[in-house]
Amino acid sequence: MHLRDLFRDTIQTLWAHKLRTFLTMFGMAWGIVSIVLMTAAGEGLAVGQAKVSEGFSKDLMIVFAGRTSTQAGGLRAGRKVRWNAADIGEIRARAPNCRNVLPELGQDNVRTRSAYNDAGLLVPGSEPEFARIRSTEVARGRFYTEEDNRERRRVAFLGSEADKQLFPGKDAIGQTLYIQGIPFTVIGVMKKKDQDSSYDGQDVSKIYIPFTVEAQDFPNKPPDPPGTLDRLLVEPNSYEHHEVCKGEVRKALGAIYDFDPTDKEAAGIWDTVENAKAFRQMTNGMQYFLGAVGVVTLFLGGIGVMNVMLVSVRERTREIGVRKAVGATANTVMRQFFAESVMVAALSGAIGFIVAFGFCGLVNLLPMPPFFAGLLWTWTSALISFALLSIIAVLSAMYPARRAAIIDPIEALRHEAGG
Repeated sequence: MHLRDLFRDTIQTLWAHKLRTFLTMFGMAWGIVSIVLMTAAGEGLAVGQAKVSEGFSKDLMIVFAGRTSTQAGGLRAGRKVRWNAADIGEIRARAPNCRNVLPELGQDNVRTRSAYNDAGLLVPGSEPEFARIRSTEVARGRFYTEEDNRERRRVAFLGSEADKQLFPGKDAIGQTLYIQGIPFTVIGVMKKKDQDSSYDGQDVSKIYIPFTVEAQDFPNKPPDPPGTLDRLLVEPNSYEHHEVCKGEVRKALGAIYDFDPTDKEAAGIWDTVENAKAFRQMTNGMQYFLGAVGVVTLFLGGIGVMNVMLVSVRERTREIGVRKAVGATANTVMRQFFAESVMVAALSGAIGFIVAFGFCGLVNLLPMPPFFAGLLWTWTSALISFALLSIIAVLSAMYPARRAAIIDPIEALRHEAGG
């Protein structure tokens, strides 16, 4: 039998049993749809979360001062520790694998007034590199510069929501803003961003000023000593230097403030890289679980194909006997049923892929929440699905085809349908 004849005969046979073929194909198609959609949903969640996390920062450690939990250098445990701006230079010198060690100081619920409205907002101060490492993009104007910081200029950079609140419908650039009665000139407005975490509040609702101005006009009040900071922002030289940088910062702080560098209570570190890794592990686990559900569905569809083809072999026993009687070999019969099974599986998979990819495309046209990037199928999941489909198609075809090939033609000619 030529390949063309085999293909035509297979199509005719499948078309003669349309309902049975459809039900068989539905199981396998649903398995493919399940694998693609479930892994696409997991990938969309992971990508969306990563994008929102980058709105906070990409590779950053926030170091908070706390209380010692162990004795060190003859000093008692439970001692309160506070970072001081005067020690920033020494910390940087002791941590060469850290690209930046920035001081940050902030006051919450600060009375702020413009010519159009007033509000109680958070006013943090740091150095110019803050904008880059905290993923703060400029929509209009500019962020404060090193010269602004050095000259102690009273300039302010507004978060997008702070801009809307203080200057509704107005252009804030160049206007005067009073922070606790002190006049500041607005030099820029932040581009709107989404973020899934923060240590003090949403960035879009803050007013950013140079660190030297913050320390001069809005320092921490007693009992905190003069020059104290709220936190340190640490950026490693690269991703590969992340752990080394973290260790150097701990050792530097321990040496300067007399506590054990391994004391995590004295120096608590919020590590965005570790958080990102943990979330990725969680989403990977979810993808594996959802993918496994789809694989089980696909295998069940394969069993359905095998079962239906076995019924087909039994129904067509007499036909097989006639073919063998007129000269068809066992290999010819086996190829016929093998081709039918593989074609059912292949068509099922093709339909499943079309439905799954089409559904992903339609869903992705809809507006998505900040933490979900849509149904993002990947070539990896598609290739794995195709490989599984191929394996299951072959396995589900082999046994029915073998059963058909070993039928005795004499016994087959005696067979009565339904007998």
